[in-house]
Amino acid sequence: MYFLSGWPKRLLCPLGSPAEAPFHVQSDPQRTFFAVLAPVRLSIWYSRPSVLIVTYKEPEKSSSQFGSYKQAEWRPDSTMIAVSVAQRSSIVFLSTTAYGYILFFHITSTRGDKYLYEPVYPKGSPQMKGTPHFKEEQCAPALNLEMRKLLDLQAPIMSLQSVLEDLLVATSDGLLHLIHWEGMTNGRKAINLCTVPFSADLQSSRAGSFLGFTDVHIRDMEYCATLDGFAVVFNDGKIGFITPVSSRFTAEQLHGVWPQDVVDGTCVAVNNKYRLMAFGCASGSVQVYTIDNATGAMLLSHKLQLTAKQYPDIWNKTGAVKLVKWSPDNSVVIVTWENGGLSLWSVFGAQLICTLGGDFAYRSDGTKKDPLKISSMSWGAEGYHLWVVSGFGAHNTGIESDSKSIVKQPGILLFQFIKSVLTVNPCMSNQEQVLLQGEDRLYLNCGEASQIQSARSSSARSEHKAGGGKSPFADSGLESQGLSTLLGHRHWHVVQISNTYLESNWPIRFSAIDKLGQNIAVVGKFGFAHYSLLTKKWKLFGNITQEQNMIVTGGLAWWNDFIVLACYNISDRQEELRVYLRTSNLDNAFAHITKAQAETLLLSVFRDVVIVFRADCSICLYSIERKSDGPNTTAGIQVLQEVSMSRYIPHPFLVVSVTLTSVSTENGITLKMPQQVPFRHQSSLELHLSFQHFNLARDAESIMLNLAGQLIMMQRDRSGPQIREKDSNPNQRKLLPFCPPVVLAQSVENVWTTCRANKQKRHLLEALWLSCGGAGMKVWLPLFPRDHRKPHSFLSQRIMLPFHINIYPLAVLFEDALVLGAVNDTLLYDSLYARSSAREQLEVLFPYCVVERTSQIYLHHILRQLLVRNLGEQALLLAQSCAALPYFPHVLELMLHEVLEEEATSREPIPDPLLPTVAKFITEFPLFLQTVVHCARKTEYALWNYLFAAVGNPKDLFEECLMAQDLDTAASYLIILQNMEVPAVSRQHATLLFNTALEQGKWDLCRHMIRFLKAIGSGESETPPSTPTAQEPSSSGGFEFFRNRSISLSQSAENVPASKFSLQKTLSMPSGPSGKRWSKDSDCAENMYIDMMLWRHARRLLEEVRLKDLGCFAAQLGFELISWLCRERTRAARVDNFVLALKRLHKDFLWPLPIIPASSLSSPFRNGKYRTGEQLLKSQSADPFLNLEIDAGVPHVQRSQSWLGNIGPTHHEIDTASSHGPQMQDAFLSPLSNKGDECSIGSATDLTESSSVVDGDWTMVDENFSTLSLTQSELEHISMELASKGPHKSQVQLRYLLHIFMEAGCLDWCIVIGLILRESSIINQIVVLIQSSEVDGEMLQNIKTGLHAVDRWASTDCPGYKPFLNIIKPQVQKLSELTEEQVQPEAFQPVPVGKTPEHAGPRAEESRGSLGHGSVPPGEVGGGSLVSRKEEDTTRAEEEDSFQDGTYDCSVS
Repeated sequence: MYFLSGWPKRLLCPLGSPAEAPFHVQSDPQRTFFAVLAPVRLSIWYSRPSVLIVTYKEPEKSSSQFGSYKQAEWRPDSTMIAVSVAQRSSIVFLSTTAYGYILFFHITSTRGDKYLYEPVYPKGSPQMKGTPHFKEEQCAPALNLEMRKLLDLQAPIMSLQSVLEDLLVATSDGLLHLIHWEGMTNGRKAINLCTVPFSADLQSSRAGSFLGFTDVHIRDMEYCATLDGFAVVFNDGKIGFITPVSSRFTAEQLHGVWPQDVVDGTCVAVNNKYRLMAFGCASGSVQVYTIDNATGAMLLSHKLQLTAKQYPDIWNKTGAVKLVKWSPDNSVVIVTWENGGLSLWSVFGAQLICTLGGDFAYRSDGTKKDPLKISSMSWGAEGYHLWVVSGFGAHNTGIESDSKSIVKQPGILLFQFIKSVLTVNPCMSNQEQVLLQGEDRLYLNCGEASQIQSARSSSARSEHKAGGGKSPFADSGLESQGLSTLLGHRHWHVVQISNTYLESNWPIRFSAIDKLGQNIAVVGKFGFAHYSLLTKKWKLFGNITQEQNMIVTGGLAWWNDFIVLACYNISDRQEELRVYLRTSNLDNAFAHITKAQAETLLLSVFRDVVIVFRADCSICLYSIERKSDGPNTTAGIQVLQEVSMSRYIPHPFLVVSVTLTSVSTENGITLKMPQQVPFRHQSSLELHLSFQHFNLARDAESIMLNLAGQLIMMQRDRSGPQIREKDSNPNQRKLLPFCPPVVLAQSVENVWTTCRANKQKRHLLEALWLSCGGAGMKVWLPLFPRDHRKPHSFLSQRIMLPFHINIYPLAVLFEDALVLGAVNDTLLYDSLYARSSAREQLEVLFPYCVVERTSQIYLHHILRQLLVRNLGEQALLLAQSCAALPYFPHVLELMLHEVLEEEATSREPIPDPLLPTVAKFITEFPLFLQTVVHCARKTEYALWNYLFAAVGNPKDLFEECLMAQDLDTAASYLIILQNMEVPAVSRQHATLLFNTALEQGKWDLCRHMIRFLKAIGSGESETPPSTPTAQEPSSSGGFEFFRNRSISLSQSAENVPASKFSLQKTLSMPSGPSGKRWSKDSDCAENMYIDMMLWRHARRLLEEVRLKDLGCFAAQLGFELISWLCRERTRAARVDNFVLALKRLHKDFLWPLPIIPASSLSSPFRNGKYRTGEQLLKSQSADPFLNLEIDAGVPHVQRSQSWLGNIGPTHHEIDTASSHGPQMQDAFLSPLSNKGDECSIGSATDLTESSSVVDGDWTMVDENFSTLSLTQSELEHISMELASKGPHKSQVQLRYLLHIFMEAGCLDWCIVIGLILRESSIINQIVVLIQSSEVDGEMLQNIKTGLHAVDRWASTDCPGYKPFLNIIKPQVQKLSELTEEQVQPEAFQPVPVGKTPEHAGPRAEESRGSLGHGSVPPGEVGGGSLVSRKEEDTTRAEEEDSFQDGTYDCSVS
């Protein structure tokens, strides 16, 4: 409602003695002038600009006679001020008679056209010309202040109150004096309070008791016009309400009512609009009473009090309530206490601001500030300012000692406020935007809800996107709008109001925004102006006289492109209803003007109907339609219906809002009527002039009237006789009348409803939303029968559900189940003023106040309320309609969490617990498992048993997650099981999950599970593993060697410590399968258990020929593939079916089967290809594969690129390099090594890419062959060669696997990969290896059989392989010869075979040297195929040094 803005301003008072410090401020009824009282001084201040105009100082002689000033009261026309005088204490005790003086001051203007302050404009400025009332609006007037009359009432005066043309004065002798403003009593006797009867109510059967003691008198009082009486506080703390029984104000005609239980009243303030009386109490609370219409008794409406939960330090230490003041629009009340502090509350008790906590009460270093003590305060015009006199008055002795302190000198502070437009223009409640208005600017949340609205109303979406931080829900899909635009950021779109308009029309009284959130209109003192957010321009009246001739009275509203407003025409003295088109010039010539019978107090628009409430307590409905007859587009207005409400409304000022809605007690009228009622019978429902009016009135089912907080509904009366169309004259048709009003709710501040319809979300769009202050919100929800069944006649079709939210609601997003609001936030700047001399600056004492947007979900409250009332079917319908909302899972989680917290922590047994019902309800949704585990993870462990007793055993839920393949949720349940079950159960379930995660390739989860299993085994189960994060998109695809592997390609991985396998420094767990495997303190059995699972999975992958998955598995989990393959060489790592393996590799790596080129097979390129292919080992040394030295100091990127620079080029590029000589080799390699990102295996995109060659390869071919003259057949051959290659990424992966298998001695797999790559050099290398070392005869036989099988398959099914098989015939023949020789396998067996990694010694790498090349002569095969012993020793020494240094980070090899 109201929000503090910025820092308070200080008005510098004229410096005088401490005795002249101000202590009281009182505004005139128009809030233009402020009277400021000092003990012997009366000053008049002007509001804008805030300047001192005139001061009257009491002469010393008379001040010693009368005493000091105490209280001031203005005459309603602001021409006089009455000031009561408090006698000095010495006089009271020494004199026998007491005196009570009232001084009457007259305020007169100085003669002539003289002004005290005038704005100065440059010469020729347009502001100087032709502006009516220019001087009156812009200049502070020069006034004279003169004391004309002195009245003595013979007793000290306690309270002054202006009542119409009289002044009511209460004195300490218990008398009430009614004095005329001219200072005369007019012969009326004073009323003795002892003669006024008081009772609990005004019923005649109960005679009132009299006060009965002599020293009773009124301490404070205020007149309430709408209740026609006085709220009073007596000196003994009792409170009451005195009302005249008849029109005469005499003792015989007065009667009082009082509540018997209040005895500590201190002050009172009256709200005329809501008929409320707020009594401050000595306990620090404010009790708000209203009068019962039936009995006249005082009823407690609500209390305003701080709670121990919000303010534990000070809630009961505030002291007595000192002041209570209602805002000018009666929508908020401000409260101050004796011990200091200030708080702001809405009408019915929602707390908006309190300065006793947060940055108001504490400095940035944590020390406590002294709260601001307020001795007097008064609201400024329209509530934009609060004039405050701080409590450092004449009684403060600290002033003289610290006269240099600015703050300690009593002055006037101006607190600045901005407020919601709903406080003054309640018709804005049917919008979905939040609009706040300040003194000279507007704050709106456009760019979010506005886009939603435009998306719903038209297909075009506004281009104005919400800036700022991206919403956490931005990735989730919404049906018609994005949630990031829905919620937006925390900042406002601030629109500065046109200075030209403000200068002559301050203050702004009303504002309104259109449904699209693109246009704003504001109303000041005269006329109005509007602004377009698209063009960023204001549009004002061209004729200033027309602007100054109209006063908008009942607010304004937008209807499409038109502005509808009710105003008073000053020159014609006529009430009018006007419609202006936004796009035309702002001029009365383009306006449609309709005369009205009475002053319009409220105005609202519903679809194509304008509803107005007038001062004669009547409601009038107008139809509005667009007309484009002439050159100018206008809107036509016709009267539809008038409804008199004078029987039900005691005073027109009590009506807070009036709204036309489609809400009715009979659900579905608005949706069913068009289909069910044929056109010829429509006249029986809606009797009006045209078909379009049928639609209007059909939709306008009811009128909602907020009468002083009571929500009253009047529905169409469909019970009477229906008139047939042919029997009635078309010109005499009338709309259906309205039924008598029905009260729907009490204590209502705002009402929200929408005219839109959505069959998917009927519950939300046909509901009525109410804001009820401290009681939270209420929703009047429709109940629909399921499956279109006929509803039971005995069941209500609507239900009122209350619920609490943590913000003050300013707008409701109906489809999105959100409430939008605003909240005050504070910023401390006291650190900028560290010097002790500046610690009393305003910027130090007060934080800087800003207003921030906020929002809250309310759906879980409604679902819970429905379940409490056994309306589970309705709750299910409502929830299913909102299941597409991105935050719907959070809704279910919130509901479960709140019910669990309440019931599980309840001290009393709950007879009918709601938790089982909520649990059963949540099971209707697929998010049930996630909801339960998320709720449990955010709840204390002590409540878990209660939760799972309702939702089910966590073991069963875990198994459900596994069946649903929801592994991340299952991992969360594992943490629950770890805390609730014995370790054996946790291990069993963790093993299940680990195996499933391995199968599905969820590598992040696998790493977490390894750590989890280790923690269970090593006794660390008290530290549950972190929640598994979402799987990275790339982790299911490529081998992320560069991030995850850190072993040299020429060595076994057995002796590498687990720390070398860590993924990233930020991860809190090792990525290797056994993080502390080689540590002496590790649990070998636990590591063995994990290894067995990893080995089993690797064996299955190999048996199913899933090499690609095997590579991902090894790379992601740091699995020691080479050592494992060594052991499994004759078992799982053996190729049983070469043809099947070849086919599976083609499929897995997206590698195309070779085809025979259509061109001549004698192409020189073909011959060149095979020739250079045989020289692969010369052109591309095996050294990069086998002897890649890893230096710990080399950066990560350099190492990955250096490796890529050697193995990265495709086979075709290498062939070309070797055929064109060694001088061109660098030209081919260097660009690829620079393209580290493209060639990097780890950073590549998903392996399922369909392109056969990467872009870089095409460029290389183009660059290097552009100089050659190629025939068409040659080009065709090149294209065929390129088409027969698989993706570049697959080629890199295959070569890596080739290297792994080569090191492990799995030569049959090497043959298969050599076949798929179709590189004879690989086959040649294998033959050389077999010749130079002892190889198992069984493996040789297997290779021979497999190659023969491939040859047969190529002959029948894949002739594209035949050319390559012909090329490698010599090698195949050589293999056959070696097989026949039956080489004994014992000579080949390496030392570490059969050893488990746990028992591998520190020299494992040295023994590994004999695995693949222990007996190979160094110089064979050109000297480049294998590593010399010397080089290997050097490499090993470097690596061991780096391992000991501990600087070895996660890099690639």
